[in-house]
Amino acid sequence: MPDLLELSAEDVLTTTRAVRHRLDLDKPVDPRIIQRCVEIALQAPTGRNRQRAAFVVVTDPQRRAALADLWRRGRAAGGTPISEEDMRRAYARPRSMEMVWSGLDHLDANLHRVPALVVPCITGRTDDAPVSDQAGTWGSVLPAVWSFMLAARMHGLGTCWTTSNLPVERDVADLLGIPHAEVMQAALIPLAHTVGTDFRPAHRVPVDEVLHWERW
Repeated sequence: MPDLLELSAEDVLTTTRAVRHRLDLDKPVDPRIIQRCVEIALQAPTGRNRQRAAFVVVTDPQRRAALADLWRRGRAAGGTPISEEDMRRAYARPRSMEMVWSGLDHLDANLHRVPALVVPCITGRTDDAPVSDQAGTWGSVLPAVWSFMLAARMHGLGTCWTTSNLPVERDVADLLGIPHAEVMQAALIPLAHTVGTDFRPAHRVPVDEVLHWERW
């Protein structure tokens, strides 16, 4: 396998970005690297040690194309409106959302060309479940997915958290053989080598705005 990038833990944590424009669409990803990233992901904490997370990796060109088409259909369904306060935070850097939309449009046009599409899943649905059950379930898959993305960064790969598969989750489940009644999809992660490996920390709201001592 290729050597790891020479990054400190802090570098990895602060420069693992949502990569869209800089995904290398032509360079294949070694399956051994993907397997290693999943092995690292499985070390993430999991509620009650139930270890219910799973990863469906799609590399077959025809299946990738079909999955990409479903993702586009899910994206076209739209999402909930972004509040004025959310927009204020999103623009911590000027023109940041214009860059996000541009990246999404690029991904929309090229998703079928991304060498690997990864659908993280978890056994146990939370439809209409109480918030405590939701927290326990999502808290058992999201850390694993983030660890997967961090591991990918260490190996010179780029990722991006997307959820446009979720409006068409049942169709994606049918395509990939996921047992929809028992297993939830959490996201769809494009995975590819990056064009260049230099990424900077993102512009965020000031820490004093989000850090609360003793009470809100």
